[in-house]
Amino acid sequence: MNTVRALWGSAHPGPSVVVTALAVALGVAAGLEPWRATLLGAAVLAGQLSVGISNDALDVVRDRAVGRTDKPLARGDITVRTAWIAAYVTLAAALVLSAPLGVGMLGAHAVFIGSAWAYNAGLKSTPVSIVPFLVGFGLFPSLATLSAADPSLAAPWAWAAGAALGAAVHLTNVLPDLDDDRLTGVRGLPHRLGPRVSAVLAASGIIAGALAVLLGPVAGDVSAVSAVSWVFFAGVVAIALATLLRVVLRPPDRTAFRLVMLAALLLAAQMVASGEALAG
Repeated sequence: MNTVRALWGSAHPGPSVVVTALAVALGVAAGLEPWRATLLGAAVLAGQLSVGISNDALDVVRDRAVGRTDKPLARGDITVRTAWIAAYVTLAAALVLSAPLGVGMLGAHAVFIGSAWAYNAGLKSTPVSIVPFLVGFGLFPSLATLSAADPSLAAPWAWAAGAALGAAVHLTNVLPDLDDDRLTGVRGLPHRLGPRVSAVLAASGIIAGALAVLLGPVAGDVSAVSAVSWVFFAGVVAIALATLLRVVLRPPDRTAFRLVMLAALLLAAQMVASGEALAG
């Protein structure tokens, strides 16, 4: 049980659960049968566990160097070998669970996971650190639509919303670790931009995603937007502004990232309300 608990702590459980919930919500929006939505959620969760655990396994030396006592691997609760075994097992499980949902879903999920692994493996330390998030989250809504009995890629507005949200996730997730990352040689795009510019771009990304979800399903016809969609949009914009103020007025912490995750859940709920418009 201690090993399982340590692996769960290494898997970045909060974001993993949120991304899984987003996938299931999008599956509902795409009209998936219950078994397909359930399998989609299981596959995405397995993939996210592999991403989180591999991230901590790759970063263990850096995490120990800066005294990250919140990381089970850095504390020595489990061995690096155990973490890598778990990362590969969950990766394999993610692909096996994706296969019954179709070749398109399997391929898209492989790209989604591969983008995240590429970030972990070195892209996080480059000026293009945001690219895996643009690619992965841009593709993310298609995991749901490609899991349908009649598979298709998601609508262009869903791609835009996913990519914008992915950018915001990246730009806020690393803010609390900027100093530690600098000491250990990690210098991605947010490190080069600084916390305030990153926060402005993240807030802009959230609002851009909200606009895409608001106007995309109705082909830009503002008069056709439902009252419920306007409520969701207002909520997401409020969260974007709160995220910006949080970073500008206080030292960077995990709150900004949690606000972005909340915005992601609201956007998913808005996509559910858009119904079949999610499919391209």
